[in-house]
Amino acid sequence: MLTPVLITDTVQRALAEDAPWGDLTGELAIPADASVRTVLNAREAGVFAGGPLIVEAFRQVDPRIEVTELAAEGTPFQAGDVLARVAGPARGVLTGERIALNFAQRMSGVATLTAQFVAAVAHTHARIADTRKTTPGLRALEKHAVRAGGGSNHRFSLSDAVMIKDNHLAALGAVDAATTTAALAGLRERAGHTTAIVVEVDRVDQIAPVLAARPTGILLDNFSLAELRAGVDLIAGQAVVEASGGVTLDTVAGIAETGVDVISVGLLTHGARALDLGLDAE
Repeated sequence: MLTPVLITDTVQRALAEDAPWGDLTGELAIPADASVRTVLNAREAGVFAGGPLIVEAFRQVDPRIEVTELAAEGTPFQAGDVLARVAGPARGVLTGERIALNFAQRMSGVATLTAQFVAAVAHTHARIADTRKTTPGLRALEKHAVRAGGGSNHRFSLSDAVMIKDNHLAALGAVDAATTTAALAGLRERAGHTTAIVVEVDRVDQIAPVLAARPTGILLDNFSLAELRAGVDLIAGQAVVEASGGVTLDTVAGIAETGVDVISVGLLTHGARALDLGLDAE
């Protein structure tokens, strides 16, 4: 969630990186009383995200800068559309331009890619979710952008839910069906009643012993389409069924059609490119 504190802190860090001792070019080349009017132009189609960061970037540089006609988060746009207007002291606008664009381009890129995945599975009941494969320090921004694109958020951090993966099972000595069920059996009692428990499996024969431990969800990792269908049939609504592993726009529809409930896609964040947006003087 993009809280005011998080937005303020993120922009402060970005400004400290980009203009640690001020904007030398602006201070030497631009008159102090000069003003400018600019528009945030879309140079390609996409889905918008990052508006609150744009506003905060210019506010921190110079509170006199006005950001108006700002597109709402999740707004689809076409090339040539105006997404915002920015006007005020020229030095401030030029100082804040790059980090404002960096936030908007990156977040809109994530939102746009997410929207493409969501559209690809719209004929099914499957939800598209992100992962923890995010840019260090920018997770909240990127997960916000996923929601702007119509996707769902997976757990935000390791603190949010129990998620048992293959290395956890190996550390617990779960080498067969009996030891797997036994290793997982106490989780439900030890976890709070509101805590989700998800267990990852990479073979169909692992599903039954995991299901016996009553998890909230079972993650089918790198299953073929036939294996996904078999997994959905075996679980039969007793747990949320999640698919993951190398999901692309070319494969996601087929995965969704197997009947899984959630498809987690690391590509949404680690594979999204920045959209081409520009701040142009009017």
